[in-house]
Amino acid sequence: MKKFENKVALITGGSGGIGASAAKMLIDEGAKVMLVDINEDALKETINDIGKDKSAYVVADVSDEQQTKKYVDETIKKFGTIDVFFNNAGVEGKVIPLDEYPLDEFNKVIDINVKGAYYGLRHVFPHMKKNGGSIVITSSVAGLVGTPNVLPYVTSKHAVIGMMKSAALEGAPHKIRVNTVNPSPVDNRMMRSLEEGFAPGEAENAKTNFEQSIPLGRYATNEEVAKLMLFLAGDDSEFITGTVNPIDGGMTA
Repeated sequence: MKKFENKVALITGGSGGIGASAAKMLIDEGAKVMLVDINEDALKETINDIGKDKSAYVVADVSDEQQTKKYVDETIKKFGTIDVFFNNAGVEGKVIPLDEYPLDEFNKVIDINVKGAYYGLRHVFPHMKKNGGSIVITSSVAGLVGTPNVLPYVTSKHAVIGMMKSAALEGAPHKIRVNTVNPSPVDNRMMRSLEEGFAPGEAENAKTNFEQSIPLGRYATNEEVAKLMLFLAGDDSEFITGTVNPIDGGMTA
């Protein structure tokens, strides 16, 4: 029997690199998957790639609580339950010194990465209280250490670790497990943006510098992060909750 047979998974940031990779793996393991993102064209492309028969999507801005309620309600309406929640949506923001950082950009990062994660917990928890479940919040190595010139992003990724720990304690009596994954740089769109931000016009040099900071000498792949998320979501990790899980090639060793 497949590991996620008859399970329903909800993934925010579902058309991004990590989200789409996790969706494909879940479907391959028997799950039904609801994808959430703000970009409908990207969602349609992802659904076409992973297969329409066991997946669906909702266009939503996770920083809007009413839209969050909508994507949770639509998942229940479509599939009847939520067993797995990958609380994954996030943005990187700009690369700017803290005393020059535009407040509207700061607020955007916090609204999506922190409030969006909280709204997801707030509206998924009541459904999971019925039968238990597993929630994985995407944090970052930026939730474990500081990095100059991306203060809002670092702040947000520290914040969701605290959110996870409190949610894990509240969820435990209801058999709801909550953990974070904390990737190093991942070879996807977000890092292309950050590379250019740290070294305008010399993104390849920035990539080389980032890789040299990782003992294993390379970025993570979307699939590697997704594999860890599936482990934390499945029965093989049934006694794991409240944990921070670096997947960083030794970067924080």
